[in-house]
Amino acid sequence: MKDDCIFCKIAAGEIPAAKVYEDDEVLAFEDANPMMPVHTLIIPKEHYDNIADNIPDATMARLMQAVGKVADVKGVRESGFRVVINTNDDACQTVHHVHAHVLGGGAMNDGDPSPR
Repeated sequence: MKDDCIFCKIAAGEIPAAKVYEDDEVLAFEDANPMMPVHTLIIPKEHYDNIADNIPDATMARLMQAVGKVADVKGVRESGFRVVINTNDDACQTVHHVHAHVLGGGAMNDGDPSPR
């Protein structure tokens, strides 16, 4: 856990979040500022700054497996959804704890939205 990381604090239960899915390695919760009707974040419970941060294969697999579980819970598997992982400042990563955005619940234009 990184002391100044909001996502580490959410994973530890120190900050409340609207949980969508959880297992022993990952946590999915609603984005506080959603850009789509469905906007869920999936994080590994262990801190990694970004997707290029030497994340163990098993942890990345668990993160990606959670995408389907979130899509099922949120009801967007059939209608469609987008998964976005921003990496570092130029790509608009505002919280430097790797996280995947699952976006859906409405039609998207190519290139929209730009989750942060």
